[in-house]
Amino acid sequence: MNFTEAKKHKKEAVKNADEYVLKNFYVVIAPLNKDESAKYIEDFLQSPESFNDESCKKYASDDEYEVVSFQKEKE
Repeated sequence: MNFTEAKKHKKEAVKNADEYVLKNFYVVIAPLNKDESAKYIEDFLQSPESFNDESCKKYASDDEYEVVSFQKEKE
């Protein structure tokens, strides 16, 4: 899906998620390309607060994205 579609999909996913998911998982837009997505997530985990939805665009070589969720690391 393109970025606009991914943003809508993320909004719906967050709206429908329960409190446990929102507290314990990141829900982000990432490049669809698996290598680009892996690099984006790796960098994201270094400093999640410095990323926003638009941040994924600089990692994508095309306009194809997906919404992914992954568990927050335990503190």
